[in-house]
Amino acid sequence: MISLNSQFKKLGNGDLIRTKSNKIIFKLSCYENNPVVKPKDIGLTWYENKRLKIGAVFNPGAEVYKDKVILLPRIHKGYKKGMYFDQKLGIKRYCLENYTSEIWPLLSSDGIKFKRLKNAVIRGDGTDHTDFIHGIEDIRIVKLNQKYILIGCGKIKPPFKGGNADRIAIYSTKDFLNIKYHGIIDSFDSRNVIPFFINRKVYLLLRFHPNIHLATLDAGIEQLLNPEKHKRYWQRLYKERNKTLLFSSGKFMHEKEKIGPSTQLIKTKRGLLFLYHAVGEIDINIAREYGLKRKIKRGYSICAALLDLENPKKVIARTHYPIYIPSLPYELMGNKKFPVDVPNVIFPVGAIVLHDKLLSYCGAGDKYITLLSCSLNNLVDYLLEYCKK
Repeated sequence: MISLNSQFKKLGNGDLIRTKSNKIIFKLSCYENNPVVKPKDIGLTWYENKRLKIGAVFNPGAEVYKDKVILLPRIHKGYKKGMYFDQKLGIKRYCLENYTSEIWPLLSSDGIKFKRLKNAVIRGDGTDHTDFIHGIEDIRIVKLNQKYILIGCGKIKPPFKGGNADRIAIYSTKDFLNIKYHGIIDSFDSRNVIPFFINRKVYLLLRFHPNIHLATLDAGIEQLLNPEKHKRYWQRLYKERNKTLLFSSGKFMHEKEKIGPSTQLIKTKRGLLFLYHAVGEIDINIAREYGLKRKIKRGYSICAALLDLENPKKVIARTHYPIYIPSLPYELMGNKKFPVDVPNVIFPVGAIVLHDKLLSYCGAGDKYITLLSCSLNNLVDYLLEYCKK
């Protein structure tokens, strides 16, 4: 088992809080020495006009591998920060330009201190295949028997250079060194995809902007591992997407812009725990509980739901309020010690359970990896007592 060192024992169990407006919220615990991975930790620096530049390591898929924690974070280097006007939202937004993201596997024996795994890398720059060449992002890790399915977002256009650029990219591995590429699902634009398996059925959580959908794969695991061969099934899934809607955005203010699947599902005796992310407005009554003095007009947050063990299309419970929001410098606007690339971002991608404690590894400020935690039972209790549909 992964060692329970003194740092690990400091990980919190989450808090149940009654706000001044009489709302009952659950708040994930933030590890006191976050961020657990910073760009400088893994050599993501370079000089430009004799000025030190610092890259980014964030949005890591996570799993347990050989009694260690494996992370697959997205890596940026050599990029420039900019802004653009989002016509749909009517606001200026931050963006990153001139980069092609890749994935660097990181390994840890205690879940806290990480190092690169033998300089392994997953590239999406045309080196290994040419169906997408503008980067690979946000890989989730899903264990299947003795194999790991790696599923991320392959960019068919440069980031921030137009819509319809995201394709589901699929890999598999047994050791995170020898990685097999299976191709992309080229029938539609989508990202934030999570497969899971119940009684020989293969389910897929995915986002058709701005909502979360839950589909069953007609051809099972082969549809996932041979996407081009089963193109007609993917086309039908997209054509009939109105039948697969699970959660709609806009139900709550913090979800008003969009929502999307985040981490792999966690099986509990009382249901499948599902963490997802939202983008919207975060109310002052919630923000105050994180030490903030004003609402967040547009920010990411973490939400949770509990799905039925046998029929995951049946939603047992869904949070009405976020279980974590950006609240620290490396999640908000940044500071001298922790500059950020995109403000107001907390983005969970990987989740594991160790010693009955839920650990979620998140991207923060599109720059760092942070660790959040809670007692698994505490979160499920909260969902069942306060968040039933």
